Amino acid sequence: MRISRDKVDICRARKKKSVAELAATYGVSRARMNAILNQREVSVVSAGRLADALECDVTEILED
Repeated sequence: MRISRDKVDICRARKKKSVAELAATYGVSRARMNAILNQREVSVVSAGRLADALECDVTEILED
């Protein structure tokens, strides 16, 4: 699945979460979270976990 970094950033802004806070909620280091966000192509499970950490629907962070 392809995630949109811009859409993730919008969800982060809505929840007022930094990358470090998102990483803590997701359960990884800040550096690993940046790697996940920069790779864009993620597994279905990772996309679901990321959406859960952002408290949004997974469709909100997928590329169009």
